[in-house]
Amino acid sequence: MALRDNVQRLISKKEQEIAELEQKLRDAKIYLQAVQDSIKVLPREAMDATQPRELRPGTAVANARDLIKSAGHPLHVTDILKGLGKSPDTKNKLSLSGSLAGYVRDRQIFTRPAPNTFGLLEFENGKPDLPEDFGKM
Repeated sequence: MALRDNVQRLISKKEQEIAELEQKLRDAKIYLQAVQDSIKVLPREAMDATQPRELRPGTAVANARDLIKSAGHPLHVTDILKGLGKSPDTKNKLSLSGSLAGYVRDRQIFTRPAPNTFGLLEFENGKPDLPEDFGKM
């Protein structure tokens, strides 16, 4: 009988150890959930505007940047699509506008001076387009 009692004590001890570990696991999950909830409340940090994102060459976004740059002024999304050789249908407009809008939100590369019109930050950071006789009388 002593053997049976010893085994029963081992079983009880292990069950208690498992219960303690399960409690620690529950506590850790609660802590993790609290941290995840906290991060949702914190504001997103804007990306550093001094380090612009690199655009992959050949992508629609990179080609749009090149097109706007060569035009020298902001372009409507329809004009950008035409310049890229794509049809200006709703699907293409939404796709390109959404991609460019992500950069606008992060204050990277693109600006949106008017609805569905995209320009480049470098236009705003450089010299303003003023007439040659501006300020002269």
